[in-house]
Amino acid sequence: MSTIKNPVGPHSRSVYRRRRLVVLLGLIAVITAIVLIIVGQGSTDGSLAASPSPKPNQGASAIPSASAAPGAADGANCTSAQVTVEAITDANVYAAGELPLLSLSVTNTGTNDCVLDVGTSQQVYAITSGKDQYWSSTDCQEDATEANVLLKAGATEKSADPIKWDRTRSAPDTCADESRPTVPADGASYYLTTKVGDIVSAEPKQFLLN
Repeated sequence: MSTIKNPVGPHSRSVYRRRRLVVLLGLIAVITAIVLIIVGQGSTDGSLAASPSPKPNQGASAIPSASAAPGAADGANCTSAQVTVEAITDANVYAAGELPLLSLSVTNTGTNDCVLDVGTSQQVYAITSGKDQYWSSTDCQEDATEANVLLKAGATEKSADPIKWDRTRSAPDTCADESRPTVPADGASYYLTTKVGDIVSAEPKQFLLN
């Protein structure tokens, strides 16, 4: 068999045009890829796009040990059967103009340690009178967070900073309104109910406003 190859002669003009078109398309593809890479790097600063800012916070207070719960990830989750939530006010009767301070506590009534998310995203404070709900901490909550805490068997954890209720009605569309209507007073009776996750305080806390 001969090892001598026939010389390759010149091609037709259409062949050269196709070759030039292929080279041009390849060059365009490379330039496009480079531009996309540069644009992508310029729009990424290592963080996700900011979400719309929540409304001003009217409630939910961090529970002290929630921010430091070593070993929490290794524990079993608390069940509603072994945890009780209590609604707390700093007084039973408030004088005219005196603002109630609201807080809550969680207690592990079980015999085993367990993990509970007590972050502000899980806490709800609600004030009612009769059939009407006058105020809720979730109406204007801001920067809600999650926080797992290891609840020791028999231990009670209380919210760090009480919430000061300004004795006004709340609604999601009135968060920035500084002239929200005040609630009735002159001895009016109100009830505070608190909730952590799906666990509601066993009893509402009654208090009076003068």
